[in-house]
Amino acid sequence: MKQGPLPSVDSPDDMTGPADLPTCGPLPTRVGVSGAAPDEPLGVVAVGPAGAERRAVLATLLGLDPVMLTVPAGSWLVVRDAKVPTRAAFVPGYRQPHSYGADRDAAGPALARPPRRVELSVPQPLLRHFTLVDVPDTATLGVSGTRVLLEAAGRAGALLFVIAADQAFTAAELNLLAEVAPTSVEVVFAVTPGAAGWAPLADGMATTEGAGASVPPVVGAETEVDAVAVTVEAHRAALLAAVPALAGARWFPVDGADTAADLRRALVSWASREGLQRASVEPPVLPGQQGRVAVAADPGDWSERLDRHARSCAQRIRQHLALELANIHLRAVQEIVFGVGCAGLPDLLDRELAALSLLASAQCDQAVRGIVTDVASRVLGAPPSEGVRRRIATAVQYGLADHRPGHELDKVLLVTSTAGVAELTGLEAIDAAASYPAASRDEVLPPVAVALSGGCWQQWRTPGKDDHSAARAWSQRAVREVELGLSREISRRFEVIRLSLGVVLSDAVDHGILLA
Repeated sequence: MKQGPLPSVDSPDDMTGPADLPTCGPLPTRVGVSGAAPDEPLGVVAVGPAGAERRAVLATLLGLDPVMLTVPAGSWLVVRDAKVPTRAAFVPGYRQPHSYGADRDAAGPALARPPRRVELSVPQPLLRHFTLVDVPDTATLGVSGTRVLLEAAGRAGALLFVIAADQAFTAAELNLLAEVAPTSVEVVFAVTPGAAGWAPLADGMATTEGAGASVPPVVGAETEVDAVAVTVEAHRAALLAAVPALAGARWFPVDGADTAADLRRALVSWASREGLQRASVEPPVLPGQQGRVAVAADPGDWSERLDRHARSCAQRIRQHLALELANIHLRAVQEIVFGVGCAGLPDLLDRELAALSLLASAQCDQAVRGIVTDVASRVLGAPPSEGVRRRIATAVQYGLADHRPGHELDKVLLVTSTAGVAELTGLEAIDAAASYPAASRDEVLPPVAVALSGGCWQQWRTPGKDDHSAARAWSQRAVREVELGLSREISRRFEVIRLSLGVVLSDAVDHGILLA
């Protein structure tokens, strides 16, 4: 069936409204590095190009067989400390992970689609300091995968970039590192031997692909050369020519257990400093977290303001997501026509929807915080302190259950093989759709989760399924259904926020004090 064009929407920047009415304010327009919460577990995210033996480096750090770190293509690997070794695959569309043995010869489960992540738990002293996360190769991440990586690195706190002696930084890798450089994320580099050992590149120079930077040999022909030091310094100079902000990053040559010891000590030292810093960020008791708070003598039309603010935010976020979905559809068409073809469509769309889920969650969280602060300021007569704001948010969260019977907010939207959208409810289902899950979540609303079901892989990877026209029509219908499903979910979320927050503040006005 022939499909029409995707519906156009007005720019979200047009949603300003009159100056005297509440607006949603600036919202994040893309996923990127964000600061880690004080109680966020420490983590080291490993990334790099294919062929750099990144898995061998991680196995050396952990003292494991590299085979144990094998995961399906496109999946993330999260390695944690535990007394009993376990390994489980978290697949969108299921509430429970698929378990398989943690020994070397254990076969993975037969899955209809790649898991978003595989969690390996092993008794390893290094993992008591931080969680180790391995992501797909940089060449396969794409725009959306890079955004998910940046969000995870911001929460984890450290990024380990592994590159081989005979490899060069690509433009996409330099862009990734340039985005991380000005943040608080600790960046560490590991250089491994290439196919010819520690020999330099074929032309005698380390270059950055597409960056126009080169590093000439630093020693003469008659000088005794330390091949390892020269190779590492050449890579470092080539990187700094494009990303000078990473001048303070540390570099480690890794070629076996002995040389990996310095890298291990550096990561443990970072974890000790970062752990102390995070623990000192937030006081044990926030101002206003206890006691009664007086209400303003004349709170005014706070209820009407709450209604307008909730509607404004819901509409603004729906428009942002509609624009992002239109861009996703364009990238899907480019993949079908100029990329891998129909077989690559499920992988690309699933990565795009993972990044879209993070963006939608961040926008909802920021909007809800703004609504609580804005309306509570009217009721209390002054902007609430952080402790008071959290008390209100907790009371609102408790009240959500009273307004959503049969309409759970903790759900996953699954794109089916027929380009429709199915729903799976439960916090376990949301957790299965996360590439790098959070240990705890302080926000009022559960995260947004959108993914592809296993039937999409079966449909477009079946031999003979290479009809570009059919794939383009399918992707258009799928994107349209996701837009409609997300629009309904966003509207429902802000409606229950409006009702629950209204009950909390109405009770405060009636009693003259905030008891939340």
